[in-house]
Amino acid sequence: MSKLFVISVGGSRVNPGQVDTNFLKKFRTLILDQTKKSNRFILIIGGGKISRQYQDALRQISKSKTAELDWMGIYATRFNARLVQLMFGKLANANVVEDPNKKVIFKEKILVAGGWTPGRSTDDDAVRLAKVYGTSTVINLFDQDYVYNKDPRKFKDAKKIENISWQDFRKIVGNKWDPGKNAPFDPTAAKLAEKLKLKVIIANGKNLKNLKNILADKKFVGTTIK
Repeated sequence: MSKLFVISVGGSRVNPGQVDTNFLKKFRTLILDQTKKSNRFILIIGGGKISRQYQDALRQISKSKTAELDWMGIYATRFNARLVQLMFGKLANANVVEDPNKKVIFKEKILVAGGWTPGRSTDDDAVRLAKVYGTSTVINLFDQDYVYNKDPRKFKDAKKIENISWQDFRKIVGNKWDPGKNAPFDPTAAKLAEKLKLKVIIANGKNLKNLKNILADKKFVGTTIK
């Protein structure tokens, strides 16, 4: 039985400073193998480091408003998304989705999306696309294995979390949107996901074997929020 998966791919997986062709080749192979099983995918691509580089440059050049910084990040996501869309060739719909609220009727195996509008991240786009296409789960490929109770890069005593409620997760990430913020799942998206009663799986995007387990509904390394 075929399934439709909504996967949010962090921009740091696509371009952590330069385009990670090694990751993209392996990711492409995994998705192609899955399409042979009749599975279909909606891939939402983040801006990552290139987004933050351009936002930082804009801050240094002029006194930019939050919306302007957001737009800079949005264009970075769309550029990354176009790369992903093109690398799948005819298996992907020719368009990169820019408005997650509008349903695109696509016959291809893959639909690729980028950023939408200021005040929203690609996490929020993923949640909205899940709503529009009637899926109950979003897979979010982050740069860590788990959600932690505090930043493990700053605190050695940070504890991993395997299962957490939306209420408790939102206590960790807060409620404020910050352009370029590197969080497991942004506060605005978390609020909407809780309202829609979605399940979100946070996992390390580098571990593609683990992603394969998630897609097969097998035991995996990561955090489940619901």
